[in-house]
Amino acid sequence: MDEREFDDFYAASFQRVTAQVYAMIGNRDEAQECVQEAFARAWAHRRKLDRAEHPEAWVRTTAYRLAVSRWRRTVRGRRPVDRALGAPTQTAAPNEAHVALVEALKQLPEAQRQALVLHHLADLPVHDVAREVGVPEGTIKARLSRGRAALAVLLADEEGLSHA
Repeated sequence: MDEREFDDFYAASFQRVTAQVYAMIGNRDEAQECVQEAFARAWAHRRKLDRAEHPEAWVRTTAYRLAVSRWRRTVRGRRPVDRALGAPTQTAAPNEAHVALVEALKQLPEAQRQALVLHHLADLPVHDVAREVGVPEGTIKARLSRGRAALAVLLADEEGLSHA
């Protein structure tokens, strides 16, 4: 992948991957920083990225793992969260519905949240979600079913509160 191809890949994928990671972790700034770091790593490993079947999945998985690692370090109190020093990236502010969705997703177990985001926001088929997460397809189907049911209740409660 040459510089132009990588720039095109970045331009086409950055906002989409950032929105997906934001939905998984619930922190927009952290999502942007982790996605920027993941793209920096992708550039450094572009030969590996050339061989990857789904380069965007590689970046998304790397960004998600970075976010989880940062969260663990922060919770354990070993050191403060690292701050990426990349160039600022312009992204549109999330709309009200997206913010409500992310708030509801935050209340779900991590595994359900990840499955829902990858399947519904990243538009991955169940078998690709299973491969990316590393669990059987049946597990993903169960997580999706339970997650959608819980999300429906949470979003219905949110809707009821906004009309009260």
